[in-house]
Amino acid sequence: MSKSIAVETRAARKDYGTGTHTVRALDKVSVSIDQGEFFTLLGPSGCGKTTLLRLIAGFETPTAGQILLDGQDITADPPNLRPINTVFQSYALFPHLSVAENIGFGLQMMGRPKAVVNQAIEKMLALVQLESLASRKPQQLSGGQQQRVALARALAPQPRVLLLDEPLSALDLKLRKEMQRELKRLQAETGITFIFVTHDQEEALTMSDRVAVMQSGKILQVGAPRQIYNHPVDRFVADFIGETNFLSGRVAAGRATLSSGEVLPADVAGHAGEVTFAVRPEQVSVCAADASDCLAAIIVDTVYFGTDTHCHMRLGDGTEIVARLQNAPSGEIGLARGDAVGLRFEPGALQVLAQ
Repeated sequence: MSKSIAVETRAARKDYGTGTHTVRALDKVSVSIDQGEFFTLLGPSGCGKTTLLRLIAGFETPTAGQILLDGQDITADPPNLRPINTVFQSYALFPHLSVAENIGFGLQMMGRPKAVVNQAIEKMLALVQLESLASRKPQQLSGGQQQRVALARALAPQPRVLLLDEPLSALDLKLRKEMQRELKRLQAETGITFIFVTHDQEEALTMSDRVAVMQSGKILQVGAPRQIYNHPVDRFVADFIGETNFLSGRVAAGRATLSSGEVLPADVAGHAGEVTFAVRPEQVSVCAADASDCLAAIIVDTVYFGTDTHCHMRLGDGTEIVARLQNAPSGEIGLARGDAVGLRFEPGALQVLAQ
């Protein structure tokens, strides 16, 4: 059964300024987001992800193109006429109102009956697990609790779409990870379409049904996290999503080689000439220096990360490769700077990237 489309942008363009001072923040972006999907816009600062979110919210009007909600053109509709809510990086809670009052504020402004408002407040408090804190003021809450109140307030009117503009960036690492799981749970329980903006690739990979990687006002690739991580379309996506090793080589007669002449075990069908290969550190293993199926390398450095160690190696042609090795219970991997070793790639690990 095909899914219905909740949000669609058609050739959305956004320019700021005029004449020679025009800056194109979005360049003909077309994307479809399914109903009930957790969809993430991922990219570095200035890539256009927040601009796209603001167009969907109605805070900005596109210079050209269309914004559709459930198949209806809402391009010209103001924010208050769109069944869309936004959670910002700053929680924007009212300091003089209690948790319960903050959650019910939007519904009260919409003129909902008091009984309906109270019922929604109770439901939202249970959803975000803050029943015992209903009477507290925002300044009496932790950052994570304030974030839950902001989410509950945005979800209370039951919007068709919830937009989240880097809502976890102000939290510390441990709390951010907890809130990642919390957001995914809330999205699954409510069934509301979430559109999440972040520059953090870990957030995108752990929470999303699909991810759109953006750069310079364009969407470069859209796909499930595993697809984007394992099969990036170009060097930017491969480099931005996780850690990646890059090797320059050449394809001729169906065979891939480094500049040193060493053969690489890569599927090069459809490629020829100078190419770039990408391989993830966890798909590189270290073997004996004299192993016949390994590339000769020298260890440059080892960096301990607790659960694993990053082993930095240099190939004969000068290319540096990092292998992520799982640590033994002792924490020792038995490798040191200057050791001569071999390295091999897992089958199918080497990806040929578009130039």
